[in-house]
Amino acid sequence: MGQAEGLAPVKRRVLDLYPCQGGAARGYQNAGAVVFGVDIEPQPRYCGEGFCVADAIDFVRRNVDWIREAFHFVHASPPCQFDSDCQRIMKNDHPDLIGPTREALELTGLPYVIENVRGAIPKLRDPVELCGTMFGLRTYRHRYFETGGWTLTPPAHPKHTAPQAKMGRAPKPGEFISPVGNFSGVQLVREDWNVPWMNRDGIREAIPPAYAEYIGRQFLAQAAADAA
Repeated sequence: MGQAEGLAPVKRRVLDLYPCQGGAARGYQNAGAVVFGVDIEPQPRYCGEGFCVADAIDFVRRNVDWIREAFHFVHASPPCQFDSDCQRIMKNDHPDLIGPTREALELTGLPYVIENVRGAIPKLRDPVELCGTMFGLRTYRHRYFETGGWTLTPPAHPKHTAPQAKMGRAPKPGEFISPVGNFSGVQLVREDWNVPWMNRDGIREAIPPAYAEYIGRQFLAQAAADAA
């Protein structure tokens, strides 16, 4: 298994599928986990402890027994382009990976989350919404999380009172950042999310680490309670 075999024994290990540059990975690290990423493209900026270049679904299917033994939790962020309004307007063709990803994760029997955008809500099972306002960020960035094998309870969702900067324009004082497309304000997002290693491409595809840290802490608390 290459790098995966080098993971040191730790209390909790997270398998991170479709990780891009590691927004989720950093959150799980902040929650106290070690994270191993699998992406079909090389990700030299990825911040996890291990990484493998492979098709995520195929990787899980070929390594079910090993994954079940090596990891405690799986995070999957299938590419959202299939359900993105922007991609539909542009008539770009992308695969729908949510169902196949779920089927692969269920083979492992491990608790998991599948994350995606608003357009994917009809395909996600009882998804939980997270927003940047829940964590004091300057981005709204609504994302939706299906859980399998455990329960995620969201924090309170503050009202949206700040205006959002128009796409492509740097935010004015008091405006929230919209990190989509060829957005301005990369450094502002790096500081807001605490992701100094990410470039614009990585930020566009990422969830803020605060989301995954919250998820990770809830999972670890439930796992500790179950083990008590």
